[in-house]
Amino acid sequence: MQYYKLTMQSLLLLIGCTVLFVSGCEEEEIYEETRLFRPVLQEPLESELNTIIVNIGNIKEAVSYTIEVSRDSFATVLYTFETDTSYFIIDETKTGGEPLLYATLYQVRATAHAEEEAFDSRPSELGDVRTQRFPSILAVPTTGDVIDTQVRLLWQQAGEPVSTVRVFARTDERLTDPLLEYAVEQDSGIYVVRALQPETEYIIGIYSGPDGEILRGYEFYTTIASAITLSNPTVIDLSNSSDADTLNTVIANANDGDTIVLQKGFVYNFPSDPLDKSLTFASAYGFGSERPVMFTTGNWDIADGATIDHVRFIDIELRGEDRSGDYVFNPNKDTRTVLNNLTFENCLISTFRGIIRIRTQMFLGNYTINNSIVHDIGGYGILTTDTDGVGMAAVDNITLTNSTFYRVETFFQSRQNAQSVRIDNCTFYEVGNGGGGILFRWRGEEGLLSNVINGITITNSIWGPGWDQAATGATDVSGINDGLENTSFNIVNTYATSGFTFTAGSEIPGFPAISYSGTAEQLWVAPDEGNFNFADTGFAGRNDAGDPRWRPF
Repeated sequence: MQYYKLTMQSLLLLIGCTVLFVSGCEEEEIYEETRLFRPVLQEPLESELNTIIVNIGNIKEAVSYTIEVSRDSFATVLYTFETDTSYFIIDETKTGGEPLLYATLYQVRATAHAEEEAFDSRPSELGDVRTQRFPSILAVPTTGDVIDTQVRLLWQQAGEPVSTVRVFARTDERLTDPLLEYAVEQDSGIYVVRALQPETEYIIGIYSGPDGEILRGYEFYTTIASAITLSNPTVIDLSNSSDADTLNTVIANANDGDTIVLQKGFVYNFPSDPLDKSLTFASAYGFGSERPVMFTTGNWDIADGATIDHVRFIDIELRGEDRSGDYVFNPNKDTRTVLNNLTFENCLISTFRGIIRIRTQMFLGNYTINNSIVHDIGGYGILTTDTDGVGMAAVDNITLTNSTFYRVETFFQSRQNAQSVRIDNCTFYEVGNGGGGILFRWRGEEGLLSNVINGITITNSIWGPGWDQAATGATDVSGINDGLENTSFNIVNTYATSGFTFTAGSEIPGFPAISYSGTAEQLWVAPDEGNFNFADTGFAGRNDAGDPRWRPF
């Protein structure tokens, strides 16, 4: 028997050949083709002005891409683009000449395409991108630039002057059909657009060029609700009026109970015809702090024999020419004439001989001044009833609240009984001429026509010294100048500064409730200038006395 000896090298060669033979007999495995992966961004979506840049990670097997654009999360598709590159810029050259909108949020999605449609990727939503703001000289509006029927435009004066302002509906995004158009006579960098509708969205643009052909900027505006419903048939809107004498005609045509809305900052002359109906005068919204002004060199009269429920002034400045002869009202009636309610709310009243003086058969029911500032009033004061005798001119109820009074020669005087006087949360400085000027004078027939029946209440108020007009150093005032023999006084949390004194024999019982040891100048920042903010931060009444507008909280 013959034996063969295998070397290690021969053994390895044999094994290798066996493996090759076996593997050569196996079939090659074929994998099934599948959809492409959804595209993903290589860089975040970005915008440059009103173009969008899409940079997708390149998919090796993709032969092209579809890019879609929407503004409503693909409830609808605005634009569809086919591209063979993964980097794509969306601009008007791709949209058929229609540029994308500025300052607008768009959504973008992409689909990758294989050589066979069956293997295209699913659509991939790439996210949101907002185009940039139009390169504008127009300032972005603030809440202070928009009111109910007006918008204030502010722009940088650069390049060609602005010549035109156009107003568009908010839906007119391409600024094609202006609702209103205004010529800018002088480019001051500011323009107030008027005659808009409350609670309405607008786009407003500014333009340069002789025909306003060059867009310089635009912004979106939403007007606010009106304090007064201007569309109400009982409202007469003069917020766009520029006729100083319009009130005569307007009031003649007004209905009883109407409200007349005046343009903020505009000066109207007092009507010359006597008043014979209930009216409310109110300020329209406007820019700045200037109220509408009603100005007179005389006074307004009330029609003989009229019975009027109310006259209200709300957020109005009433101004006379001087305090030697002008009044808001100065009726002297031969026939019984009645005004039930006279109200000044958030008003500025100045430079009158008196606010209201009534004589003979003129009767006032309720007289109210609230949240107002009154200054530079002459010898007929806040109110004068000025006829002796039973059944003559009288006022029933007087209410002063949350208001400031300074430089007032005379406070109240009457020749008839009143029902009540209530003063609460008020600041007084230089009220009553120094040297015996009048605070309260009820000089009707003693015991019959010389009292306030339900008393005088003074609460939460602050009084400074009298008005030293003659510069003699005298600041004493006559508290009770006449009458009030049977009138009660209720004085609570009411202060007087060290300069406040009564003329001998005219003291008001219990006044002041609390004495302040410092001077008016130590208490207030600048009382001679009408600034009654507290200089003395340690003053005990600074949070609960005086006109609330001056309190720190």
